[in-house]
Amino acid sequence: MGTAVLVLVILAACATPARRWWDHVADAGLHGTVIAGDPFRHVVVEHPGRRSRVLHVYLDGDGTPWTTGRPAADPTPRSPLVLQLMRLDDNASLYLGRPCYHGLIDDPGCVPTLWTSDRYSDLVVASMAAALARHPMTRDFERLAFIGYSGGGVLAVLLATRFAHTAAVVTVAANLDIDAWTARHGYLRLTGSLNPASQPPLPSHLYQRHYVGGRDRVVPPEIISGGRFERATIVLIPDFDHVCCWQRLWPSILADLTRID
Repeated sequence: MGTAVLVLVILAACATPARRWWDHVADAGLHGTVIAGDPFRHVVVEHPGRRSRVLHVYLDGDGTPWTTGRPAADPTPRSPLVLQLMRLDDNASLYLGRPCYHGLIDDPGCVPTLWTSDRYSDLVVASMAAALARHPMTRDFERLAFIGYSGGGVLAVLLATRFAHTAAVVTVAANLDIDAWTARHGYLRLTGSLNPASQPPLPSHLYQRHYVGGRDRVVPPEIISGGRFERATIVLIPDFDHVCCWQRLWPSILADLTRID
């Protein structure tokens, strides 16, 4: 089945959050495809941008894992923030989706644990890594920079170690210590997930920046500052919260990142 037909099938079958997300993709003038990981399929949105040696890989937040105390019927993010940030990026970049998100909820193996307790599991990370490795854009670049927002920051750290040519990891408002984060809010522990704070440190040669909002109540600054991440890599933005106002700061974040090219 061709990509264009496949996307139309997804749109026809998906629940409202996925349909709205695809509308955001179209509104931004971007192009989405579906690519096989292992064992899941993943949506990838491409943004050609400026040619360089480094491909920017954007990873979105957790979306809506739960609704009214039950696993959501469709966890796809309601907010287009990460798509908007990627659209502001002049560099070649792509958005890498998670299993079961963006209209793929009916794929074989899609069970609620994949967007609840196991949302950062080895199974999820390995399938995302397989999809990224198979995407044609990845093969055209010498190095990768992983850029993750909120829960996507967790995935950015976990994916970075799976690619020898990773050059950078940038996270924004990310719950990088998932045990401390769930304890802070009284959430159920993410028992099937990998915790970046419990993994070996990322290689010292990588460019790392972890941006946190001083007014963020979703991921308070102490979730990161009390962890194992080097203090020099943590950047506190006092007046920002979990959503506001990362678009305003994005040009300067990207300007620092592009120095690695």
